[in-house]
This record gives sequence, C-alpha cells and structure tokens, in this order.
Amino acid sequence: MANVVLVGTLDSKSTEYAWLRERIEAHGVTTTTIDVGTFSDAEADISAREVAEAADTSIEQLRESDDRGAAMTAMGQGAAAIVAQQYAEGGLQGIVALGGSGGSSVAATAMQALPVGVPKLLVSTVAAGDTTPYVGAKDVTMMPSIVDIAGINQVSAEILANAAAAIAAMAGDYEQRQAAPVDRDARPLVAATMFGVTTPAVDEARARLEELGYEVLVFHATGSGGKAMEALAADGFLAGVLDLTTTELADELIGGVLSAGPDRLSAAGTAGLPQVVSVGALDMCNFGPEDSIPEKFAGRSFVVHNPTVTLMRTTTEENAELGRQIAHKLAAASGPTEIRLPLRGISLIDVDGGPFYDPAADSALFDAIRSGLEGTNVTVVEEDAAINDEGFGRRAAERLHELITKENDG
Repeated sequence: MANVVLVGTLDSKSTEYAWLRERIEAHGVTTTTIDVGTFSDAEADISAREVAEAADTSIEQLRESDDRGAAMTAMGQGAAAIVAQQYAEGGLQGIVALGGSGGSSVAATAMQALPVGVPKLLVSTVAAGDTTPYVGAKDVTMMPSIVDIAGINQVSAEILANAAAAIAAMAGDYEQRQAAPVDRDARPLVAATMFGVTTPAVDEARARLEELGYEVLVFHATGSGGKAMEALAADGFLAGVLDLTTTELADELIGGVLSAGPDRLSAAGTAGLPQVVSVGALDMCNFGPEDSIPEKFAGRSFVVHNPTVTLMRTTTEENAELGRQIAHKLAAASGPTEIRLPLRGISLIDVDGGPFYDPAADSALFDAIRSGLEGTNVTVVEEDAAINDEGFGRRAAERLHELITKENDG
C-alpha cells in the first residue's frame, strides 16, 4: 500500500493536518506525519525532536537560540534527511504539506531532497507568487490555498479535499509504476543544453544521438533549465550529458537574470557521468527589457533579442574568469570528460560579421580553459569551426557516445 508523508508545523497546524490525514487515508493509502514545528509537542509519527536531531542539533538548542530563521533552516534540513531515508527504504510514495511562507520553505527543503518523479504536493499561501524557492529544480506541485491555513472552513475544506485526493492518487500510481517490470529495451537518457543561439548545433547533435539509440532530453539554458538538468544528473537518471550551452555561468558571474546558481556544471562530474562540454553562448549575459539593465553596464555592447530579453556581450576579462571556472569544475569531474572549443564563434551572433564577434574575448576564454586543464584528465578538443557550423554538433554527439560506450564496457 502506498504511503504518503505529511510534513508540517504541528505546533500551529495540528488541526488542519489531522483533517488532511484523515481524508488521505480515506482514499486507501497510509500516512506518516513529520512534525517540523520548533515549539511543538504534538503527537506525530516522527517528532520535532527527532527532526532536529536529524539536522545534528537539538530541539532545546533551537528553542533557546530564539532565531526563527536558523530554526526553520535546521528543521528543513532534518526533514530532508528523514524523507530521503524513508524513500531509500521504500516507505515513501508521496509527500504533501500545508503552510504559509515559513512552513512552505521547510517542507520544500524536504521535497527537494527527493528524486524527480516522486509525487510532491505543497498547498501554500505563496503558490501564486514567485515559486522558485519552493520548487527549485524538482517537480514540486504547488496548489494555492486561497485562504490562509487557519482552521477548516467551507473554502479550505474544498482545497484540502482536492489536495488529499490528488496526493493519494499520485502516490498510488507511483507505487504501481515502481513495481512494474523494468523496460530493458528503454533507450538510455542523455541530457543536452540549448539556447536560441546554439539551436543548430544542438539540433544536429540530438538527431545523431537519437540515431545512436538515445532518448535526448533538451534543456533550455534559462536558469531553471540548467538547474533541472543538474538535478536529473545528480538523481541518476542520465547516461551522459552533452552540455554544449553553458551560458548560465555568465549570468551567475555577471548578475544576469538566467543564472542556474553556483553549482552549474558540477552534477555530472560529481556523479561520474560521461560528459562532453562546450562554451555555447558564453558571449552573452541576459537581462530583461532594455530599461531594466543596471546603470553600471552603460556603454557595453547589447543586442535586443526581443522586447523582454536583452543580451549583453561578455568582456575579455569576464571570459577569462569564465574559462577559469569551467576548467576548475571540469578538472574535478570523476567521470570521462571532454570539452570542445569552437574557435570561430560560440554562438550564432559571435561569428565574423555578427554583433557579438570579438576574437579577443573568445581567445581569453579558450586560453583560460587550456591553461586550467593542462595536466588533467580532461580532453580539450579545438575545432576550426563555429559552434553552429555543420558537423560540430554531430561530432560532439558521436564523442559522447564513445565515452558512454567505453564507460559501460569498462
């Protein structure tokens, strides 16, 4: 029977969670409650004390510190450790939570510790705003609570009844899928990163990988795309990564709007996955409309991509730093890794005659990568071609296939 885990601050939401638990169990699944309320003494299957201990602290320390932010962080970490263990032991087929911003933050930390595919439902007062902190790079489903999570009334009863039915059905279906025989003929999954200005290369690579028997998951390098790809790599879904478009690194360095965070370009290496990397679209940092660009960038080179996206050319100094960061991350990879440098241009608009054509800036990027990877196990391949020239994507795909095949045979 499927089991749904309820994560909540039972010091303030015990009535609501008891009601939700009863409705979920009425759909034929079992439940486990985890109390993440710092000042809670409520009855739960896993107490707040146990959650605090899972975060290497104690409930007494959290109470005495009187630091709500630190307490919420610790309880989120403890809940994450507990649900990850429950999942690993086969005791979790779904997770649900109710809350405002604080309770949602704690529950989201726990949900994000679970692999993609595990049902995750968060009923929250903040579900209609910026949900990025709560969803992260995982498949967290958020449901607006409409009214505050403060008692059971005619409106909240409808919302929570729907939530109970949804998580019970998702958990039951997930249990059945997990019990189904493994499809040995399923094509191995490969991730590829793409931007508008690297589409020809990635389309060519994707077509070749599909010919070679892979299912290709293409991620748009818009911050959330890079995070999602990193999460899938970390969760063990992928056979390899074709990371041709690493532009999100530029946004993280410079302060653009499409950063995927400081850990971008790390997960595949940490997981030991075969990866072929390139420097696609590192000639640009992304901003919103022109009038939203910070004044400190006045005088830089810009291209208005559309009314809501403005591209800024990266400088020689920025490219040198990006090259150093890439080399540092790839050098730490535990799996077979290759980087391919397209010497004649790294995007559709960084070619001779294009608005971002800047050989000096590109050279700074290439030189830093070469220098940083000298003496490492990372292969550096230089091509006298632009990234979108015919053949570049195909060759990168074929090389990834070679690395995956060699790794599997070894």
